[in-house]
Amino acid sequence: MIPVLDNILGKFSLDLGIDLGTANTLVYVRGKGIVIREPSIVAQNRKTKKVLAIGQEAKRMVGRTPKNIEAVRPLRDGVVCDFDTTLAMMSHFVHKVHERPGKSISIPRPKIIIGVPTQTSEVERRAVGDAAWASGAREVYLVEEPMAAAIGAGVEVWEPVGSMIVDIGGGTCEVAVISLGGIVVGKSLKVAGDAMEREIISYVRSRWGLLIGEKTAEELKVLLGSAVPISIEKEMIVRGRDLEKGLPRSVKVTSVEIREALSGAISTIVLAIKEVVLDTPPELSSDIAERGIILCGGGALIYGLARLISQETKMPTTLADEPLNCVVSGCAKLLDEPELLKKVAISKI
Repeated sequence: MIPVLDNILGKFSLDLGIDLGTANTLVYVRGKGIVIREPSIVAQNRKTKKVLAIGQEAKRMVGRTPKNIEAVRPLRDGVVCDFDTTLAMMSHFVHKVHERPGKSISIPRPKIIIGVPTQTSEVERRAVGDAAWASGAREVYLVEEPMAAAIGAGVEVWEPVGSMIVDIGGGTCEVAVISLGGIVVGKSLKVAGDAMEREIISYVRSRWGLLIGEKTAEELKVLLGSAVPISIEKEMIVRGRDLEKGLPRSVKVTSVEIREALSGAISTIVLAIKEVVLDTPPELSSDIAERGIILCGGGALIYGLARLISQETKMPTTLADEPLNCVVSGCAKLLDEPELLKKVAISKI
């Protein structure tokens, strides 16, 4: 595009901060706040690949589509696994925020800041950037998710002290120690919310011979999931398909059983946090022992997780004020602080 025209369109476009998550996508519009919070799911025709629905509408189709329609997640483990559907989803959200009653911007040209997992390859980062660029962006900045989450959680990342952030999303769990505007020690796990749901599906299958879907597993995780025993254990009736008879069947599942199902994934996350603490320089370790560990992301909402991590690491552990919004809130703050953005962005596309 001609630079002059690009600048003109840029003045009428809305700058965006995007948390492009495996499970959900959040979009912040400068001056308006978070305007989109929808599942990262695209429904399309299997043969023609024509997009039929995106976001919440597509999620309602999961597990209920005919043979000619498939509901897919364009991102897996925090990275793009299907470029075309990622582009379709991002373009949909970019154009959606630019819709105005009685008016339209045919070619929105926003500046976009996107959070990406720490240990993504250059190719994977390029795929995210290319999708944002093709969706109409005039500038694209990529920021590591732990850094964005720390900024969104209110951590002064430029202070010469250590701060530990644990971001448990849908596809990845990011553990990082931040000091002087950089990640000193970090670890990225492909064990997070999606892995927990797979563990629940596997547990229900092996214990009761019952096959349940992703949506049911997510409900069990949210309603019954816990990391430590709770004072009043809960239960829930679950319906699925009997693997032996092939007919629908119901079973009663308790929070004790779901805690057992989640124990493997939670133990892996706790172990990763301990390993990062062990690799942290002594001066920063003392800072973390004093300031504590900050949890964010949807997985951090599991009951008792902060308490368990505190018990295992012997360090104070707290849940961020708005754990689901930390990454996108960090991107939002960077929109207003261009100098800080230049220092923390891992690439500009």
